[in-house]
Amino acid sequence: MANPPAQIFKAYDIRGIVGLTLTGAGVRLIGRALASEARARGQTAIAVGRDGRLSGPALAAALAEGLREGGIDVIDVGMVATPLTYFAAHQLGCHSCVSVTGSHNPPDWNGLKMVLGGSTLSGEDIQRLRARIEDGDFSAGSGRLETADVRSAYLERILADVKLVRPMKIGIDCGNGVAGATAAGLYRRMGCTVTELFCEVDGSFPNHHPDPSQPANLADLVNAVKAGDLELGLAFDGDGDRLGVVMKSGRIIYPDRQLMLFAKDVLSRVPGAEIIYDVKCTRKLAPWIRQHGGVPSMWKTGHSLIKGRMKERHAPLAGEMSGHMFFGERWYGFDDGQYAGARLLEILSRAADPSAVLEALPDAVSTPELHLALAEGEPHRLVAQMQQTARFPGAEEIIRLDGLRVEYPHGFGLARASNTTPVIVMRFEADDAAELARIQGEFRRVLLAAKPGAALPF
Repeated sequence: MANPPAQIFKAYDIRGIVGLTLTGAGVRLIGRALASEARARGQTAIAVGRDGRLSGPALAAALAEGLREGGIDVIDVGMVATPLTYFAAHQLGCHSCVSVTGSHNPPDWNGLKMVLGGSTLSGEDIQRLRARIEDGDFSAGSGRLETADVRSAYLERILADVKLVRPMKIGIDCGNGVAGATAAGLYRRMGCTVTELFCEVDGSFPNHHPDPSQPANLADLVNAVKAGDLELGLAFDGDGDRLGVVMKSGRIIYPDRQLMLFAKDVLSRVPGAEIIYDVKCTRKLAPWIRQHGGVPSMWKTGHSLIKGRMKERHAPLAGEMSGHMFFGERWYGFDDGQYAGARLLEILSRAADPSAVLEALPDAVSTPELHLALAEGEPHRLVAQMQQTARFPGAEEIIRLDGLRVEYPHGFGLARASNTTPVIVMRFEADDAAELARIQGEFRRVLLAAKPGAALPF
């Protein structure tokens, strides 16, 4: 049996193209390695869930087979959003889980997000699984297989925690991702009138790609919110762990501005707390957090890296520009788009005009995430090269925490290598359009020096 290729073992999960780099046989071996690692950490059972991708059932079965061969009991929680798999680890008391998910990747991709003993695997932990496979370092046993349905418990847990001051009219777009199985029911039970877009789970994603970080994927929701009497639109990615938000005007409220609202709310109950955000977030966020009595803390992008940092720092809240929101206050610290949507509705239901609340949040001229597609392995090499050689005259600060974030008196630019797909992710922000163009020009110069002829997305 051929070992799975090294390239699928990413920084914070395992991800590959089904049938090419990610096969049933390879996932079974990963299951063997994960079982061995779980047993070394004193774990005995792992909850396994999967998103709505067409390859999910076969890959989840292969994973379960490998886990059981390694002596780990498997609790199959079925087709659920990734956050429900995380919830299952708490609810069922096993503290370990795997979500078989391709997240926001194209339909022919899939992967594994893994938690052992309450810790999300990333970096060296994931490479250790690869090393176990290469060395044949496997435990052996005969684990049991059982099934569990945690959907009702998940919904009841949210409904017990989040209360709206008044009913709201909302639209939701699940992009045919797995959140469609639960999101509309959740918000209706909270007292909302819900207009559904693409909530039928279909792993071929026939309407648009389920990635709310890209404005084009929110076009249908924008039109629905603007055309009707809806107060707000919520959108979810393919596995339901990220949230997109659209106002009545059709404007998108990007996650770093969502985080401002969540930070103000959480800090009203946990004064002085540290609020964590990733390197892609607006420079308006740190002053806002300080203004509301918190401690701003920038960290590396990546759901497992943020969760690890949050746990280490005992932070009650964290967020990423990609749409992952992590609530430690009143929740479990994992990223959950449906729960984040519920918390947002709770806050906005206190206002007669939710859009006015959102519009009042500090803003700047900015771009969404911009992607420069490259060959596998090339983004990290180029960014490392630029970290060493690039010069940015007039910059106030150059942050190399995760790629290159260059702070200027009136804006910032960012270039970092994605850990999920072979792209350089860029984002720019400034006080006005002229400064934005100037900062983009500085990055254009540096990027073209590192990669002559590159087809830049700006």
